[in-house]
Amino acid sequence: MTLKIVGAGFGRTGTLSMKFALEELGFSACYHMIEVRKNPSHPKLWSEAKNKGNTDWSALFEGYQASVDWPSCNFWREQAKAFPDSKILLTLRDPSAWYESIMNTIYPSSKKFTESKEKKEREFGQWAMEMIWEWVFQDKMDDRSYVIGKFEKHNEQVIKEVPAERLLVFETGEGWEKLCDFLEVPVPANIFPKVNTTEQFLSGPPEVSAKTRT
Repeated sequence: MTLKIVGAGFGRTGTLSMKFALEELGFSACYHMIEVRKNPSHPKLWSEAKNKGNTDWSALFEGYQASVDWPSCNFWREQAKAFPDSKILLTLRDPSAWYESIMNTIYPSSKKFTESKEKKEREFGQWAMEMIWEWVFQDKMDDRSYVIGKFEKHNEQVIKEVPAERLLVFETGEGWEKLCDFLEVPVPANIFPKVNTTEQFLSGPPEVSAKTRT
């Protein structure tokens, strides 16, 4: 299947809400980090992309029409090239709020997975640490200015490199109209999804089900 939407925004910029929004608009399914654990062969493909600079994108995204979140956003250039008719979606958030969010949610969650007694969970945690925190941020997560600098640089590069007509810069809370206009689809009657807030994330373990906290 060909990706129609390539999400370039880092995790914790409303990416899970965007996943649900895109699926409601008919772009189903939308790839997100939660899909990795549903597809046992995918960590290897993502590691291949990290180590070799590319992978079989068509195989990885079979059954998906859109992508958001990590690890997919690390490879937005490669996906944009592999799927030349796709549109690029950059989700943004206030940098300070974004940093506080990752440090209170997905970063400690990744570390917790590495300490699990379950082999599959440990392996997933180790993979996440390598794919995101060590590779993207050089394992300097306690260096607030460094991590925020990486976040801002990433966003600047997307905006600079993607032609304006192919790119939507979207901030949490902007609602349906801007997104639907960009994607040329009708505005749905339902309210725009708002899921996986820090409070929701901390209310239960990572395994708790999709609609309530993933």
